[in-house]
Amino acid sequence: MTAPADRGSVEVVPIEVSVNGRQRRVAVAPHHTLLEFLRDDLRLTGTKECCLVGECGACTVLLDGRSVDSCLVLAIEADGGEVVTVEGLARGEDAGEEARSARRLSRLQRAFLRTGAAQCGFCIPGQLVSAEALLRRTPHPTRAEVEEGLAGNLCRCAGYEQIMQAVLLAAGEEPLPGDAAAPRSSGVGGPARPDPAAIPDASVAPQ
Repeated sequence: MTAPADRGSVEVVPIEVSVNGRQRRVAVAPHHTLLEFLRDDLRLTGTKECCLVGECGACTVLLDGRSVDSCLVLAIEADGGEVVTVEGLARGEDAGEEARSARRLSRLQRAFLRTGAAQCGFCIPGQLVSAEALLRRTPHPTRAEVEEGLAGNLCRCAGYEQIMQAVLLAAGEEPLPGDAAAPRSSGVGGPARPDPAAIPDASVAPQ
C-alpha cells in the first residue's frame, strides 16, 4: 500500500504494523495519529473519531495487547507493533470475500447483542475493545472490575447497565448463539439472560 498522493510536501515516514493479523506497510506523515492511519489510510472506520483528546474512549484499539486511545498515539509509535481494532474481533476479517460474508462474531460481540447493549452504537467499538482488553487480563472479572475496566469509555445513551451485563455474560458460562457445542471449561457464571421487555428501545426511550 502506497502513501496517498495528497500529502503535498509533508515528509512521510514508512512504517510496518500488524493490523488485525495482517502486515501493513504504509508511509505516514509524522504528525498523523494512529486513529487517522486506521480510518484514512486503511479505511477501518469501526474505530470512531470523537473527542480527539482521549476523554471518550470511542477510538480505543489494542496496541501490543494494551488498550489505548488511538487519537493520542502517533501512527509512527505503532511501527513494528500489533494493532487490533473492533473489526479484528470478528473471525475472518482479513480472509477472502466468502469468509467475510460468513464472518463469525466473537462471544463478546454476541453478548453485546444478547443484552441489547448497543443503543446508537457510536461508542460500542471502543466499549468492545476495552472489554476485550479487560477479559484478556481478567477472564472472569467481578462487576467492580468491569466498571473499572470500562471507566474510560463514555456512552452518551447511558446504556451502561446493558454493557456491564454483556461483559459479565461474555465472561460467564451461559451458552450464546454461535457458541461451539462444547462447554467452556472454567469461570464464574454470568448473569441470567435479561428479559427483553425490560430493555428499553432506544428509538422510543433512549437511556
